[in-house]
Formats: sequence, structure tokens, C-alpha cells
Amino acid sequence: MWESLGKTVLRYRFLLLGLLALSTIFMGWQAAQVKISYEFTRAIPTDNDKYLAYQSFRQKFGEDGNLMVLGVQTKDFFKKSFFDDYRGLQQSIRKVNGVENVLSVPGAVGLQKHDSLERLVPQPLFADSLTATQAGLDSAAARFRSLPFYRDLLYNPDTDAWLMGININGPLMASKERTVVIGAITELAEAFSKRQGTEVYLSGLPLIRTQVATRIQNEMRWFMLGSFGLAALILLLFFRSLSATVLSLAVVLIGVIWSFGTLHLMGYKITLLTALIPPLVVVIGIPNCIYFLNKYHTSFREYGDKNKALVQMVAKMGVVTLFCNISAAIGFAVFALTRSALLKEFGAVAGLNILLLFFISLFFIPGVLSFLKPPRERHMRYLDNRLLQRWLDRLELWSLHHRKTIYGVNLMLLIGAGVGMARLQSVGYIVDDLPRTDKIYTDLKFFETQFRGVMPLEIVVDTKKRNGMRNLRNLQGVDSLLQYLAAKPYIGKPLAMTEGLKFARQAFYDGDSASYAMPNEFDFVGMMDYLNLKKDTGNAAAKGALERLATSFIDSAKQQARISAAMMDVGSQRLPRILDSVQIRAAQLFDTAKYRVTLTGTSVTFLEGSRFIIDGLKESILWAFGLIALCMLYLFRSGRILLCSLLPNVIPLLLTAGVMGWAGVPLKPSTVLIFSVTLGIAIDITIRFLVNYKQNIRSAPSVEANVIDTIHSTGLSILYTSLVLIAGFVIFCCSGFGGTKALGWLTSLTLVTATLANLTLLPALLLDLTKKKPFNKEGRS
Repeated sequence: MWESLGKTVLRYRFLLLGLLALSTIFMGWQAAQVKISYEFTRAIPTDNDKYLAYQSFRQKFGEDGNLMVLGVQTKDFFKKSFFDDYRGLQQSIRKVNGVENVLSVPGAVGLQKHDSLERLVPQPLFADSLTATQAGLDSAAARFRSLPFYRDLLYNPDTDAWLMGININGPLMASKERTVVIGAITELAEAFSKRQGTEVYLSGLPLIRTQVATRIQNEMRWFMLGSFGLAALILLLFFRSLSATVLSLAVVLIGVIWSFGTLHLMGYKITLLTALIPPLVVVIGIPNCIYFLNKYHTSFREYGDKNKALVQMVAKMGVVTLFCNISAAIGFAVFALTRSALLKEFGAVAGLNILLLFFISLFFIPGVLSFLKPPRERHMRYLDNRLLQRWLDRLELWSLHHRKTIYGVNLMLLIGAGVGMARLQSVGYIVDDLPRTDKIYTDLKFFETQFRGVMPLEIVVDTKKRNGMRNLRNLQGVDSLLQYLAAKPYIGKPLAMTEGLKFARQAFYDGDSASYAMPNEFDFVGMMDYLNLKKDTGNAAAKGALERLATSFIDSAKQQARISAAMMDVGSQRLPRILDSVQIRAAQLFDTAKYRVTLTGTSVTFLEGSRFIIDGLKESILWAFGLIALCMLYLFRSGRILLCSLLPNVIPLLLTAGVMGWAGVPLKPSTVLIFSVTLGIAIDITIRFLVNYKQNIRSAPSVEANVIDTIHSTGLSILYTSLVLIAGFVIFCCSGFGGTKALGWLTSLTLVTATLANLTLLPALLLDLTKKKPFNKEGRS
């Protein structure tokens, strides 16, 4: 069958190459239109309770993850030259397209009690007329410091740290324009820093996500080019043929184009997960090329005829490559079985394109080689590489005569891996992939030290009754929960409508800071008319700011109240305990039969998204093992051979997990993916070894002779492939991100162990498990 297929591919090579070229042009056109997605909540299933709660929150109160913060630390803040420049910075930032609002000290508002009007009139504290002189600015500053509402919100009185909150348009944050907005704000901040000679700190989810995503995209682009270049160099050194090298790179390049084209055709966007598909295409495509070319060269050396060698290449390597790609495709396609939209998209696109890569290799490699000149002797000299042959001789010696040692070493390694796996933790931070010296990380720590964090945490208290939040008792319960949060060292100053009522009460009692407290029933009677902001009095801008503050913390039906806080990046391991403690306190304050208290916000969805991705990846690996095992059982029709094939693949993965535990590398989305990548590579090596072993069953005089022949014939290709792939992944160790760096060195480590396991443990198992009962004439045992 496969020999006939090889002849057919050669007979219709013009048609097949033409169709491939047209398809690639079409896919390239589709790839040029693919867009980038910045939504992390898509990691959560749309029917998940936390996802639904977050969407409900966004509909009622707006976005919570679009606040960027700017900070400075200086004792000269109210020095007129500095303050005026800071005010100018605020005004410049406000003019940036996409910035909706800026909250900072120069824009702070106070309330003035007017008994004749029976109104609390909002007024700017730092109007130009009040700060024209240093004396006027000092007076305004003294009034500002007398307002507890702004303390620990816009400034830290103990450390002279000052904060500016920049609210960015929500829809814009989901588009590529956010890079322009963040860049413009950063440039303004840097210019201010140079003028004043003071450090400016920038943080918040808009900045962190934008800059991290941009860096990852740039790194992946450069590392992709670096991997291509390094792979090209090694292929050139191996094959000593420019045409063979270009041919191999062309296959993976076509595969990369098709993968991006498939994304757009399926209506998906580039995410941090789907951005990893191009390296996967390289991982699968390069071995396809090496094995095809290796078989082509060995067949040409045997027959001396180019066409016959090409037919034999397809006949011998076609079935092997098909099952290798099917196994690898299964390994990733099972992600489509999860409930996470991000993983579904990744699994569908990766699985489909790895399968398509087989057809690209099958049509492109024989077709192009048929037009090239026959290989020269120097192109096939790598087949006689003395260094690698000596290593294969040693591996042969170990497999034949030191099998007990091989089993003992593997057992000891597994024991060590088991101890390491017991130390393995599953924890993730929003910025944990960044070096501790990176400015994004150090700036975040500045805000955690000075203001106890910037990660959004939202709490919605639902009274289940219209106008329920007009009830003083309910408001007092909200304030009690707010005070509970404020007492936590890892949560910044929380805000709710009760803080606005305290602010108003202080103004009602003529600005006495001791009156900054929740109004009682007596206060409410006297303050009722004063709290009406609808009458057109006072400064319009200041009035608008207060109205926005009021409406953002209570819904239109006066049924639900919002408590908004910022917290430290405590990590996915500690965050659930914190949320549980808050939920317990909320249940003590609000009867669960009459009230519903919901914890939501970006911090909660980040935790839930990370959990779904990690759990989905774990489950997918188990599914992949099961489905691949069925494929192996179908291919070899032997339970003992199935056992031989699975052990050399399980052990490298367990060893990698153990090394992660010993090295303190936690399980998180970027590191769990390593197991899926390496499973596909290890299975590839195993299938190629066993298929070659099976193909030689009839001609080999004994199991030992067959194992020796397979080690030397397939082992050479395995070593070449592993060296190319290791070189391609090692380059990721130069990354500035911990996850990418871990992907590089852990994948390389797994490749080394998988190669050794398949060239030592697999032959040893074959010798011990099939020696007494060899395959029959049909290749079954």
C-alpha cells in the first residue's frame, strides 16, 4: 500500500505541489488577518459560576481590571514647582486617547457645607486660584491632609508615597490599541521623571498585561527565528547539503503558515497558548524531515536509484510518520475535550495542524527531491559518523549485557523523582515569570509596600430587595465587611458607598476629621437634604466626580452594593484561603438566606482561569496517554509491546516532574504544557524505533539481531533529531520569563532522558519481553 502511495506521489507530483503552493498562498492570506486576543477570562467555561458572576458584575458596575497606577515618593510633593509639574502630568495623561478618568491629588474634591442652600457643595481642593502661591498651596495641602477619605488611597502619610489612578477604556483594553495608550502614558511618566529627577513607578493590570504580552510576542518571534537558524545550522552540518536544509525548513515554515491560517479560518485569535503552536510545528516537522531524508539517503546508498529510493522512503517512513503525527495530534487534540475555551482552541488548532503536517511532508519532500540531483557521497557521510556510531555501539552493549543495571538506574531515578514530585507545588502569580530585578516586578512591589497592592478584588452584597441599600443596618453591615478587609495587611484601602457617607458626614460637621464615621439614624435625618447632589450647585467637574463615585458603588435599583479593593499578588495557592476567610466573615454579617455576597473581580477570575488550565492540561495528558496507548495497541497488536512502548515515555515525564519539584519550579500553565510537548516527542521516538523493529521481524535471524540493527539504523536518526530539537529548545533558556526559560531547559532535559530511555530501556525491555515469544509472520506476538 505505502509503496503504491509513494509511486502515486511521484507520478502526480506537479499536481500535488501545485495544490500545496496554492493552499499555502491562501493560508498565508488568512494568516495575515489573524488577530491577537487579550482576554484571560476565556480560560473559564462560560457556564462556570465565577465566570457568570464576573460578567454580571461587569454589566452592573463596569470593568475592574482597567486601572493603571502611577506612583512617586517624595517629601517635596507640595513644593509648588513639583506640584505644578505633577498637575501638568495629570492633565497630559487625561488627554491621551483611551483614558477615561484620572484620580490624583491635584484633582481631589472636598465638600463644603452651605446651610442656606442645605447642600454639601463639591469643590476642587487644588483649584488654580487657591494654589497660585506656595502659601495657598500649603493651605490647600493642609485641608487635603485633614480628609481621611484620601489617606492610604492617594497617599501614604507615613512614607510620603503618592498615587495617581488612571482609568482606561475597557473595550480598548481588549484591542491592540492598548499598546499605544500604555506607551503614551509611559512616555509622559518617563519625561516627568527626567524633569524632576525622581523615580516614577507604574503598575496595574493594564500595564502588566500589555507589557508582558508584548515582550512574550517579541521573544517568541526572535526565539522562533533563532530556533530556525540554529536548526538550519545543525541540519547543514549533518546533511552537508544546502538543499536538504532548505527543504526541511520549508516544510516547517509551510506548517507555521498553515497553523496561523487555520486560526483565522476557525474564527480564533492568537492567545498566549495558541502562540506556542508554531514551535510545536517545528518540533514535529523537523523529525519528519530528518527521518524522511535519512531513509532516502540509506535507500539511495542501497539501490543507487533516486526514484526507487524515494518510493522506499515513502513506503518505509510513511506509516511511521503517519502514526507519529497521529499520536502527537492526539496528545494536543484532547485539549479540545476540556471546558476551557482557551484550551479548546489550542487543542483543535494544534491537533489539526500536526496532522496536516504529515500531508505537507508527504507531498512536499518526495516531490521536491524528485526534481533535485541525486545526493552525493558527502551528503550521506553523516550515516557513517564515527562519534555517533561509537555511542550507538555503547548503547547496544548496555542493552545486551547490562539490562539489570539499566533497570536499577531507572528505578533509582524514579525513586528520586517520586521524592521530588512530593515537593512539587501548583502555584502561580500574575508576574511570577518575571525576574525579580525587572521594572514591572519592582514597581508592583513598590505599590504592594506603599498601598498594599493593585490586583482588583470585588465584593457584591445583594440585599435581594429593591432599595435594600437604603436600609441603615445593611449599610452598617457593608461597612463592617469593609473594615474587615481594611485590617488585612495584604489588602489595600477598600472603597464602598459607606466611605462616601463618611466623607459627607465629616463635611456635614464642618470638616472635623473626628466626624469621619458612618452616620447613625440621627445623622441620616439631618443629612438627608444635604446629600442630594441633583441640584445644580457647585463646581460641575467636582460634582461629576462625586456622582461617578456614587453610581459606581451601588446599582440603579439600590439593591446591590459594591466593595472594591486592591490586593497584593499573593499567588494562586494563598488566594483561595484569603477568599474563604472573607466569605466566612461575610456570612457572619449577612444571613445567607436573605442576602447573597459574591466575591469576584480579576483576581478571582485569574485564580479560576489558572486552575482550569492546569486541571485541563493534567486531564488531557491522561486522556492522551489512554488514546495513544490504543493507537499503539492497534499498530503493534501486542500487550507486551504496548508495555515496552509506554514505560520509556512515562519515565522521562516523571523524571521531569521530579526535577521540577527539586528545583522549585511550580506547576502552572506554562510549565504543565511541557509534559504535553515532550510526550509528543517521546512517543514519536518510540513509534519510529518499534515500527523499524517490526518491519525487520521477518528478515532478522533473532530478537537480539533485530534489536541491534534497529539501534544502529533508527538510533542515528533519533540522535540527530534529538540534537536538533534540544538545540531549538535550549535557546529559550535565554528568555527573560521564567515560564519560557523553564520550557527551554525542562523540555531539553526531557528530550535527553526520552532519547536515552528509548535507546537503552526500550531495547532492554524488548529483549526480555519478546525473547521467548517473538513476533509471528504477520508481525504479531
